[in-house]
Amino acid sequence: MAPPPPPATPADVTPADVTLGILAGGRASRLGGLDKAWLHRDGRSQIESIIAELTPLVGAVLVSANRNAERYRALALDVVADAHPDCGPVGGLHALAHACATPWLLTVPVDALRLAPAAVRALIAHAPAFAEDDDGLQPLFACWPAHRLTMAAAQAIADGRLPVRGLHAALGMRAVAISGTIGNLNTADDLAAAGVRPDARRP
Repeated sequence: MAPPPPPATPADVTPADVTLGILAGGRASRLGGLDKAWLHRDGRSQIESIIAELTPLVGAVLVSANRNAERYRALALDVVADAHPDCGPVGGLHALAHACATPWLLTVPVDALRLAPAAVRALIAHAPAFAEDDDGLQPLFACWPAHRLTMAAAQAIADGRLPVRGLHAALGMRAVAISGTIGNLNTADDLAAAGVRPDARRP
């Protein structure tokens, strides 16, 4: 089978050319194994907040998750599990890219706090690219050429080269500066600062 044609140049990309891939397969070891996708703040879960913000900018949505698949499906989301579950984010990126049916894959960690549409548009306009906010590099907030990412991630896993920055280098990706900070939910202090409390989490 011949490989798919190269993706459209960023100037020609439309929402139909982009799949949103939400990375929700982490173990959240610093939060006692909480599933971050279902942490609630401002009246809705993390996954619902990301969908509401970003689905108008893309043509399809995938979630990389290794548990609670039925909860995502209840939101009419397509879920893919890691084929290589012990490989960290690279395993999730491989799963999303393999399942992606569009030329471009926009990835977002499920614990991201601020995902301004303007920042997403900037990533797509400069793709292949990843974000750099006021806190530094954000390697998983990125717009990837999906077919090439599938191959690069598979090779990285086979070689045991798991840092995401290695994929950036392999795919010739650039850092795109975005104003402000994205933020995330990694620790109990992060939850408190974001207004997430124990009684606001779904079981």
